[in-house]
Amino acid sequence: MSPKNITFILHKPQLSENIGACARGIKNFNFQKLTIINPKPIFPNDKILATSVGAKNIINKSKLFDNLEPALKNIDCLIATSSRFRNKNIKHIQLADLKKIDFNQNVAFLFGSEASGLSNSEVCYANYTLQIPTNPDFKSLNLSHSLIIVAQYVASIIKSKTFNYKKSKKVKLASKKEIISMTNLCIRNLEEINFFKSKEKKPIMLENLRNIFNGMELSDKETRILSSVFASLGKKR
Repeated sequence: MSPKNITFILHKPQLSENIGACARGIKNFNFQKLTIINPKPIFPNDKILATSVGAKNIINKSKLFDNLEPALKNIDCLIATSSRFRNKNIKHIQLADLKKIDFNQNVAFLFGSEASGLSNSEVCYANYTLQIPTNPDFKSLNLSHSLIIVAQYVASIIKSKTFNYKKSKKVKLASKKEIISMTNLCIRNLEEINFFKSKEKKPIMLENLRNIFNGMELSDKETRILSSVFASLGKKR
């Protein structure tokens, strides 16, 4: 179990100061990996570097992507932070539940933009949504504050080694890359048979499919079997 397995992903951050403060928070708690998705400001810039103070190395080593899906190819478990309950079939957890996460795998925490947070189209890639307990009448937290709270809590778990994850060593969970590949194969085959007849309903249907597959904790063997099934169905048409 190592801090090197943890990635912090900022999705469409709006303010340079928050990006820099997040990098500083990551380094404060001995983490190293920062991923930025489609930031509003030019990345990097002088304001980001200045706000990061002594964490310029985190900024310089960070990864930049145009959208979320490619950023998940090396992630095994994605935890999306959200201040609101989603009416989706997805596992909602609190900070204390992080002790049940297997931090021996590659885990990423996803944070939404300051303006609008995360949409369902991003949350559907997550294994869990994480809610930080706050004042019910004033739930909104600054982006960097949210990240620092999560980083501190995860760092304390890693330091004390008090995670309670139990899984058969013979069972290897599928990586996020494998889940995405299988899901996209399923979607392509469904598109070829015109399954998504209503253009208005298609985005919601895609979100629901991704929710189903990302929330099932499929093993790599199960993912290979399902991928073979989807591929076979595609060939029979």
